[in-house]
Amino acid sequence: MNKNLELFLTFLKIGAFTFGGGYAMLPLIQSEVERHGWLTQAEVVDFIAVSESTPGPLAVNMATFVGMRTGGVLGAIIATLGIILPSFIIILIIAKCFEKYEKSKAVGGIMSGLKPAVGGMIGAAFISVARTVFFPSGVSVSAFSAVSFWVFLGLFAAASVLAFKKVHPIKIILLSAVIGIVAGYGLGL
Repeated sequence: MNKNLELFLTFLKIGAFTFGGGYAMLPLIQSEVERHGWLTQAEVVDFIAVSESTPGPLAVNMATFVGMRTGGVLGAIIATLGIILPSFIIILIIAKCFEKYEKSKAVGGIMSGLKPAVGGMIGAAFISVARTVFFPSGVSVSAFSAVSFWVFLGLFAAASVLAFKKVHPIKIILLSAVIGIVAGYGLGL
């Protein structure tokens, strides 16, 4: 199959069959890009970090980066179109029908069923990324003694407290980046 068609169809499938935004899409994105050999597990984690650090939706950024890596500028455009097209079409349909079905019990039931599934997908993405970062060779006691694990734990705790105190997310991201850079250079991570 043509590489660009494969990129388009892969990201079209990801966009069409995942609900809940970028984090809910991460397990499927990771699975697909690894299955096609476009990225390794470690590269997926790096691309997630870059996608989170750049403006725009996570899944769109991931699709753009993977497309660029795989097929250059044309690949980036094709992968991005693939991932956004299903949402665009669905939103157009929902906008057309919203008032008519807004109070429908079936629509309410669908939304109630999707919420826990989205939460589960986000949890699966977190576990997958954490496993790749902290346990690339499998779970072992040595992973818990690594400096990177404790830096992560400290950053996670600090970010959680700051978020709870309603500190602006941009300030939390910038602080985390600075701490990560200092820890990375200072501790040789």
